[in-house]
Amino acid sequence: MLLQSQSHFLSTSPKAHPFSHSSSSSSLLTRKSYFLSFPSFKTPRICLQTKAMISNSKLSNHTESLSLNDAQLDRFAEVGNYLADAAGEVIRKYFRKKFEILDKEDLSPVTIADQAAEESMVSIILENFPSHAIYGEENGWRCKENSADYVWVLDPIDGTKSFITGKPVFGTLIALLHKSRPILGIIDQPVLRERWIGISGRKSTLNGQEVATRTCTELSRAYLYTTSPHLFSGDAEEAFARVKDKVKLPLYGCDCYAYALLASGYVDLVIESGLRPYDFLALVPVIEGAGGVITDWKGQQLDWKASSGSRATSFNVVAAGDKQIHRQALDVLQWR
Repeated sequence: MLLQSQSHFLSTSPKAHPFSHSSSSSSLLTRKSYFLSFPSFKTPRICLQTKAMISNSKLSNHTESLSLNDAQLDRFAEVGNYLADAAGEVIRKYFRKKFEILDKEDLSPVTIADQAAEESMVSIILENFPSHAIYGEENGWRCKENSADYVWVLDPIDGTKSFITGKPVFGTLIALLHKSRPILGIIDQPVLRERWIGISGRKSTLNGQEVATRTCTELSRAYLYTTSPHLFSGDAEEAFARVKDKVKLPLYGCDCYAYALLASGYVDLVIESGLRPYDFLALVPVIEGAGGVITDWKGQQLDWKASSGSRATSFNVVAAGDKQIHRQALDVLQWR
């Protein structure tokens, strides 16, 4: 059955939130053996307005051949919206509230909100696409098979440090891979209620309105973002410094929100090091659908072969709103 979305980001008139609360259920959300309760999200009833809600604007320069039709892409996007709605409902409950902060093996922080938000999305995917695989930041691979043509890659809170310090520039990242290539990407800021959606072959949108990167042909005029200069080390630190010294203004601290600003034409360049696949795969359709470019530091396409044995290895990422800026940044990075 085709699931139809009533997301408040796409609807033409105010409606009740499509998810309803039921009695809380306890779920094991971490290998560190503690329990928490979160709302049970139910599949909403069918609404026949969906086709008009999801943008079908095509990109004139799109050349990738996909064996997917518009109806399939519409359904994927619709379920993606439900995932973002569910995660956002969980995250808003914990934002600027008191909760326990744990450290993962790599010493990065994780909270009850990260884990509950991921579980809320997983339950919806399993209900609607039981044959699809899932790779979440918090719990890794979920699928009976060792590989799958379709893989949902989830980062419930990209920018947990921003989240725990009360700064609303984190985001929920949702990607759908088809044969290793991201065909759907969502950047959702649940506090500001801003949602960027990228669908392969279509123009990217922010809350239903098309967005586009801006023209900037000279590195010396570019506004550059990175999450933190302290996240670079060794040769990567030197490479970033070379670009930083040539731009008009280096800026810091936006996590995935910087890429969203780039897609909307407010920022010209984002450069980061050590990103995991769940940190960047959702960004690819959004940036490309807005007219920008996003690659690794060698200029190679970003994709990831997800499977039960895949490791979430590190990538160096550069995104630009203008192809000329992208090429200039690669030349200055000199990454070989």
